[in-house]
Amino acid sequence: SGIGIACVAAQQKFIKGLEAALVRIENKTYGIDRETGELIPKERLRAVPHATLSVASKEARNRK
Repeated sequence: SGIGIACVAAQQKFIKGLEAALVRIENKTYGIDRETGELIPKERLRAVPHATLSVASKEARNRK
């Protein structure tokens, strides 16, 4: 039943990300790239509502 546990863990991580996004909305920091300070494109936020990095920042981080 490792698949079930992995699924629950993934869901919990997703929920924590959404809860953090709600806090950022309250703090007026939602949609701001945490590394560059620039706005995250709306298309990215539609695809990943809890994103804290733009695609470019995410890719740059993955290359490190």
